[in-house]
Amino acid sequence: MGKHWADFQYEIYLNGMSGAVPRLPTDLTRLEELTEQRLGPGPVGYVAGSAGEGSTARANRAALRRHRIVPRMLRDVHERDLSVEVLGRALPAPLALAPIGVLSIMHPDAECAAARAAAAQGVPFTLSSASSTPMEQVAEAMGDAERWFQLYWPKDPEVARSFLSRAKAAGFSTLVVTLDTPMLAWRPRDLDQAYLPFLHGVGTANYFSDPAFQAGLAKPVHEDPNAAVMHFVGMFSDPAKTWPDLAFLREHWEGPIVLKGILHPDDARAAADAGMDGVVVSNHGGRQVAGSIGAAAALPRVVEAVGDRLTVLFDSGIRTGDDIFKALALGAKAVLVGRPYAYGLGLDGQAGVEHVIRCLLAELDLTLALSGHAGPATLGPADLIEETV
Repeated sequence: MGKHWADFQYEIYLNGMSGAVPRLPTDLTRLEELTEQRLGPGPVGYVAGSAGEGSTARANRAALRRHRIVPRMLRDVHERDLSVEVLGRALPAPLALAPIGVLSIMHPDAECAAARAAAAQGVPFTLSSASSTPMEQVAEAMGDAERWFQLYWPKDPEVARSFLSRAKAAGFSTLVVTLDTPMLAWRPRDLDQAYLPFLHGVGTANYFSDPAFQAGLAKPVHEDPNAAVMHFVGMFSDPAKTWPDLAFLREHWEGPIVLKGILHPDDARAAADAGMDGVVVSNHGGRQVAGSIGAAAALPRVVEAVGDRLTVLFDSGIRTGDDIFKALALGAKAVLVGRPYAYGLGLDGQAGVEHVIRCLLAELDLTLALSGHAGPATLGPADLIEETV
């Protein structure tokens, strides 16, 4: 029997007996507004903002909302188990924290606080290449907990090789390669504030601490930080990469490789043909292509195309436990949650991130049970109905 995540609600009610109420809302959709009130416009806009006028971020929510759950009755849901196996790893629940860069703009404890929160709850933490803390330090904060490394694939193959060997040495088990950001999108909230943390050397910790990166500099980072920033900007991503380049990653990474940003079934098939282990159906939370398909609308076709060959994960738009239920019913093996945990971090550090994880999984546990399921394994498309407008 797995842990009953739903018990979190009784913990909250029992704490209420002594007058204590949760420090953060249990409706996680309220966190963005609270963060807007408490943090500066630059950091808030960077996390909450989207490409263009925000239509893709809205499409992500709409695509999930269009699917409605059809609960079933008189099924034995007394003992529940949310545990799943993903990419050969046993996880206590079908949830991981998505890669988010520059978390120091949200809270001084940054990636280490989020990583410790994930470790404490047993869910994987995905560290961004663009983190504000070097990967070795984050790994140390996590002990032996499950951690994945997200790669922004740099132009310089030596830096790419170095990142992969460092991540392996630091105990990161799975490589998550983000494909949808060969360049930054048009993001008005950042543009209107002229806010890009990288230009201030924030979010560059993995690069500035990297020997292969340092080898390309005329002077050490601390002697000429501006030159280091420009060197970073010049190599951060590579719009020239194509499918055959994936062989390089396979050659330099022993564990599972997952491609993030897949929305078209043909791209999912190409990932399988290239020997990848999984895909994340994602549109970067609406941050890259304005007017893009909502991620949940893309999910069924990707599952149909490669569900028997690859591990299909999902992100973009997850805000609630029922969102996770829907993604699993549509064929995802697990979901990645992004912005809500960044808001939790900004509002209450490690405790805020743990709050987000526990709320999501308590609500998922209850939604499963109240819909007639003792775990994710019995979910399928028949548990949903799609509303047509």
